Amino acid sequence: MHALPQGSTVAVIGSGAMGSGIAQVAAIAGHQVLLYDTRQDAAAQAIDSIRIACSKLVEKGRMGAVESDLACERLKAISTLAEAKDAALVVEAIVENLEAKRALFTELEGVVGDDCILATNTSSISVTAIAAPLRRPQRLVGMHFFNPVPLMALVEVISGLATDRAVADTVYATAEGWGKNPVHAKSTPGFIVNRVARPYYAEGLRLLIEQAADPATLDAVMRECGGFRMGPFELMDLIGHDVNFSVTNSVFNAYFGDPRFTPSILQQELVNAGFLGRKTGRGFYQYGEGADKPAAQTEAPQPRPHAVSLIGGEPGALAPLVDRLAAAGFALPRQEIGVAPGFLCEGAAVYLTDGRSATERARDNDHRDTVLFDLLLDAGKATRIALARADQCSDAAFHAVAGLFQAAGFAVTRLDDVPGMAVMRTVAMLANEAADAVNQGVCSARAVDTAMQKGVNYPRGPLAWADAVGLPHIVTVLANLAAAYGEDRYRVSPLLRRKLAADPAGARIHA
Repeated sequence: MHALPQGSTVAVIGSGAMGSGIAQVAAIAGHQVLLYDTRQDAAAQAIDSIRIACSKLVEKGRMGAVESDLACERLKAISTLAEAKDAALVVEAIVENLEAKRALFTELEGVVGDDCILATNTSSISVTAIAAPLRRPQRLVGMHFFNPVPLMALVEVISGLATDRAVADTVYATAEGWGKNPVHAKSTPGFIVNRVARPYYAEGLRLLIEQAADPATLDAVMRECGGFRMGPFELMDLIGHDVNFSVTNSVFNAYFGDPRFTPSILQQELVNAGFLGRKTGRGFYQYGEGADKPAAQTEAPQPRPHAVSLIGGEPGALAPLVDRLAAAGFALPRQEIGVAPGFLCEGAAVYLTDGRSATERARDNDHRDTVLFDLLLDAGKATRIALARADQCSDAAFHAVAGLFQAAGFAVTRLDDVPGMAVMRTVAMLANEAADAVNQGVCSARAVDTAMQKGVNYPRGPLAWADAVGLPHIVTVLANLAAAYGEDRYRVSPLLRRKLAADPAGARIHA
């Protein structure tokens, strides 16, 4: 793969936030950059803003003064598309409208040379559809940046049906040369990130509808247990419910009503009410002067329990939690009870959720005092743990389990007894969607993990996370969710089933 050589000309069409960001990155990387906008003086104003941004980078020590000056000298506003005739690459960042993009690229074909690569920054429109009217559709490729472009590392390089592989490879290598983390993907609805991320919002919304907890509590669990930078509700408020709901609807319709992508009635209500999040001052939370964010539910302190032991098989993925409890002074002798690894705490059976509710698991195990805990990204460092108690469980048993984890330094949050709890069902669904994307040839396993970490700041790639938890457990969680809800939404990806069938004990996505 060969990147565009430094000094070659890159034309950026559209000088809004995305276009100006792309222009800044390309200029810093050594390209002559032509910036065009149909709005009078918009391109020149964008270049002024880029100069200010570069000056701030110099002030912060992230760029040298000479480097900044040279980058800014490479920027030029143009007033006609004809001035882009010598460009080696044209990146479009205009309105998200199929006909507008088609019209632009059709005009560009009459301007640029035959070797010029045409790239669209579309986040949702089919690259195949954009390229269809062109005389040479093989030279059009998706180059999907994430906002803000100078800070976000991911670039999705999207190939339509007609895209020449050499063109996609050149754009991939060019994005690498610009300091980005590119990934290859096929032009399918949502590409990688907007498709695979849907469960993060969907499961959060369903948990709220089912009254598992309030938004502040669920957000805290996803951050402090799951390691996500933002919980789903604060993130949707930041994105804007109109935008988030529109993307979900777009993906749902593009996949012909696949229940995996079903939009939420609750989010529809927020949009209907005009409660769009931060930009309107109200979403799941109130914003503005004097607005307080509610605190997460946290259990009151309970006494340290005395009788705590290990039960079931080898701890496996629970080993870091076992180590933390041992460091807190618990002896943890082993008792040969049951098969699943867990703890016996003052008579209460304590397990990692497997997709069943605690009430169902208590019935299946014939053990009334059953308490489940949610998935932890890093049991050694997590500050919070989420618990769910069976309806049959006594207060004394639940309080003993809460005291156990409090003694190990966790803030304890109680979720209502919903199947799969919060972090576990979300991670399982993210991994399932990622596996389907790989199984359908949209991208590689490495690409999907890179995309979700670099594009939306997930703490771990969903497939790497599934490997860490164990594919058998992830598949069990999904199967139990499907049984609990009776919905195709939770169907297990054929790729996960295939991996599990090939190696029931040690199945992994990443070899």
